Amino acid sequence: MCPAAVRTPLVEAQIPDLAEAYGLSQERALEDVLLASQAIKRLIEPEEVAATVAFLLSPAGRAFTGVPVTMDQGWTAR
Repeated sequence: MCPAAVRTPLVEAQIPDLAEAYGLSQERALEDVLLASQAIKRLIEPEEVAATVAFLLSPAGRAFTGVPVTMDQGWTAR
C-alpha cells in the first residue's frame, strides 16, 4: 500500500505546526501545504486503506502480486 496523507493522529498533529510555520489557518495549511501535490484535496480515511487491504487479501485481489497499490488521490498523476 502506498497511500498519500491518511487521517491519523500523527498527521492531524502536524497540521497546527504547519499552519504556524507558514502563517496560515489550519484549513489552508492542510490544503495548501500538506495536500498541495494531491489533485483531490482531502485526507484519506483509515477505513479506505483498510477496505483496500481487505480487498487485496480477499479472493478478488489474488491477481495483485508484488506490485504497489497507490492511493494518492492524483499525486502521481500530476
